[in-house]
Amino acid sequence: MSQALSIVALPGDGIGPEVMAEGLKVLEAAAAQAGFRYQVESIPCGGKFYLQHGTRDWPEGAEEKCARADLILLAAVGWPDPKGGGPVTMPGGRMAGYSAVIGNRIELDLYANVRPVQLYEGLKHRIHGAFSQVWRPEKVDMVFLRENTEDLYCGIGGTLQRGGRKELAVDDRVITRVGSERVIRRAFEICKARQRGAPATGRKKLTAILKHNVMDGCRLFGEIFDEVAVEYPGIETEKMIVDAFTQSLITEPERYDVLVTTNLFGDIVTDLASVLQGGMGMAVGCNIGDRHAMFEPIHGSAPPLVGGKANPLAMILAVKEALAWQSTRSGDAKLMRGAEAIERAVRSLVRIGKPLTSDLVPSSEAHSTAEVGDAVVAALGAAALAS
Repeated sequence: MSQALSIVALPGDGIGPEVMAEGLKVLEAAAAQAGFRYQVESIPCGGKFYLQHGTRDWPEGAEEKCARADLILLAAVGWPDPKGGGPVTMPGGRMAGYSAVIGNRIELDLYANVRPVQLYEGLKHRIHGAFSQVWRPEKVDMVFLRENTEDLYCGIGGTLQRGGRKELAVDDRVITRVGSERVIRRAFEICKARQRGAPATGRKKLTAILKHNVMDGCRLFGEIFDEVAVEYPGIETEKMIVDAFTQSLITEPERYDVLVTTNLFGDIVTDLASVLQGGMGMAVGCNIGDRHAMFEPIHGSAPPLVGGKANPLAMILAVKEALAWQSTRSGDAKLMRGAEAIERAVRSLVRIGKPLTSDLVPSSEAHSTAEVGDAVVAALGAAALAS
């Protein structure tokens, strides 16, 4: 890559700026080790920005800067309304921070939300309470693809008000052939490229998660899934009803390789899947289109954790996923080396088991957000010396 990688950072609210600082710290170390250049422009956004400015939830021109960037890193948005009643909202009821999250997904056509779910060696899953059980890491290794631009998130609907009180709310679900086919096709391509397959069998398998016994939109999604599947004869396919899938996901995760679903169902089942990988502090969301991409931890702004309590590893792994995506897109091997170095450093840290934050270890053993970021940087350096 002859030019420096152009990155827009959206720190946002709550723990967002804290975890973003650690992500950028690790990015700097990875760039020095792998030999690539980059530049970052940080843009404020979210509830606090809206409270301060009163008209927008990010600055004028932010949309254009995101569109020009090679990569977008988003931390978290959402801040409690000082008047009470939940997070800060803008006129029309949208949460302040919508522009950075849903706005970027729609305007940049980031139609595939790709969420890897993997249990790293040394981490405990969160079933039956924190820290109570350890699964063999090889049982949990899957990738979810969630359609990211339509369904109930497309903003079609409204409310009926009578006598000063809201009496009826309607949200229209929109499922299209174009939206469904492109995310399904990308899911098949990801499944084709993965080496391992489903942990239980070693076979490549793509699972569609639907409610096609009831919903017309899911029936269309399932029909398109079957049509595209014909082009990939080497991949095993199945369709599962979403409610049955949720219990299967938790009790037998080794069944699954790659999974594809609609927007709302994907939002729900991927948060559930994060339980298998140690919790939200390890969960990454990759918002990917044909020309643009935005990478984020999915944990939200978590105001109670402000002050160095938050796990930065999801943000750090989001940086890793961003570099890997851009490397594939540009052909720059240095970026892939940086991504792989970050992954190795995180794996090394959690295998050792310290320092980690309180979502991964008992509070008596917990370290701060910055200490975990420093440890990842140190692991990067140690790996470089060893090689």
